[in-house]
Amino acid sequence: MYDRHPDVSDEEIGIRAFKVKRAKAVERAIQRLRHGMGASWQDLNDNEIEELEWVLGELWSYVHRDEWEQLPFGRLAMGDVVRLLTLGSELRRHARPSAEILRDMDGVVKGEGREVPHSAE
Repeated sequence: MYDRHPDVSDEEIGIRAFKVKRAKAVERAIQRLRHGMGASWQDLNDNEIEELEWVLGELWSYVHRDEWEQLPFGRLAMGDVVRLLTLGSELRRHARPSAEILRDMDGVVKGEGREVPHSAE
């Protein structure tokens, strides 16, 4: 009834499932980011958005799934996006160890090092 030598191996199915999960997670992150950035999202061109999607896909592959769902993508500002794109460029060029760059990306998304406005007293 079933072919013992299917056209698609279990490994290929697993790889495809991984890619689909990553793409859906990145799509949700981009939606949250776009909503949070408001009108400034329009300042990004198609190439920058495509690169940002790649960067977030790499980050998704790095962080734990439970942690990914808690990342505050909606709080990122244009400066954070520029920093992520810069780190993505470093990652593509292998400028530093990948794990170090991915840790930095994770820190940018978590808001580490971002100045918090002081409340008026």
